[in-house]
Amino acid sequence: MNKTIIFFALVFWFNLVFAQQKENRITIGIIDSVQSKILGEKRKIWVYVPDQDANSIFSKQPYPVVYLLDGNSHFHSVVGMIHQLSRNMFCPKMIVVGILNTDRTRDLTPTHIDAESPHYVSSADSAFYKTSGGGENFIAFIENELMPHIEATYKTAPYKMLIGHSYGGLAVMQTFVHHNNLFNTYISIDPSMHWDNQKLMKQAQKLLAEKRFEGKSLYMGIANTMDKDIDITKVPKDTTEGTHIIRPILALHSSFEQNKLNGIKYKGKYYAEDTHSSAPLITTYDALRFIFDYYPLKLTMKDYTDSTIALADKYQNHFNKISQLIGYTEKPDEREMNYMGYDFLEQEHYSKAKSFFKMNVVNYPESFNVYSSMGDFYIAIGDKEKAIEFYTKSLTIKDYPATRKKLDKLKTNKTE
Repeated sequence: MNKTIIFFALVFWFNLVFAQQKENRITIGIIDSVQSKILGEKRKIWVYVPDQDANSIFSKQPYPVVYLLDGNSHFHSVVGMIHQLSRNMFCPKMIVVGILNTDRTRDLTPTHIDAESPHYVSSADSAFYKTSGGGENFIAFIENELMPHIEATYKTAPYKMLIGHSYGGLAVMQTFVHHNNLFNTYISIDPSMHWDNQKLMKQAQKLLAEKRFEGKSLYMGIANTMDKDIDITKVPKDTTEGTHIIRPILALHSSFEQNKLNGIKYKGKYYAEDTHSSAPLITTYDALRFIFDYYPLKLTMKDYTDSTIALADKYQNHFNKISQLIGYTEKPDEREMNYMGYDFLEQEHYSKAKSFFKMNVVNYPESFNVYSSMGDFYIAIGDKEKAIEFYTKSLTIKDYPATRKKLDKLKTNKTE
């Protein structure tokens, strides 16, 4: 890791930890709720929004939204993973909305089954399945009540992802099959495709053969739920109870593989060393890396040290390409580019420093801080007239005390 990256990481970490320690607590999100007429109940949600420190000098940006089923089980791990990957430019910063359960079986299953249903429902289980089959109402709640609330309350970008595990994975596939335009990307983790004699799996197979899915992505993780004496190569022809969970998942995976010309960006992976319970973490990580494989910017030490290389232009051009692929305008992060500018300024790489500050001025003209930073640049190179110009511009947007102090000092020195 080069010096610039190390400096940036340390500064970011220090600012984050210092802000958290002032109140002697670490908070990764807020508790919100939506009163649902469709479901006839109040639904609690956990929401994480990146870079929401109250005293931040940087402008708030719109972010894509991840809707996470079984939020109470997976919220912390998914938030942590996205935070880590986005800091290192492997995926965009994203809002995470964890949907907490009330009646999980009702909401995450597509059809109703009862004690009379064959194969896997016994009379002892009938109470558990009594409310099953409410998946369509739950999807309607997400589309017509939850999404409008999130978009009205938080600053969102027009890109949505749905993640679910087990019954949640089944709900992801139900949404993909019957409401495909609701999300841009889908992550289905060991989905319960055996539900109701594989009815949804058969619907999905038919759809994959008939419809195109341009611009859509789906990643499916498959856990090892087989008995120890069963080999995965023998699963398709096996009819025993030991493969009834994995068998339809593998059949669905084969259908995705056989219909690659339908335009969907798809990958499925079998995790031989992971159980149904351990699969969510590694699947989500691999899915994010696959879905956003175009996101990382590959740089060398020479990009940072050679003054003839226009590093800021590389960032801007890269994000222009990202914007084309992700479907909305994605800019280099104001905070991170600001840190890069100051790092090069400290190293007296003035041309590189100026290019990063200038890029921020172009991308974030509404931010008072970008003009203040440019003023600092001109102070460093001894151009007081330009510094006064940029500090003055900054103060027309926000009368920030530190900037006001710098400007007053410059004007006082000028008249003396």
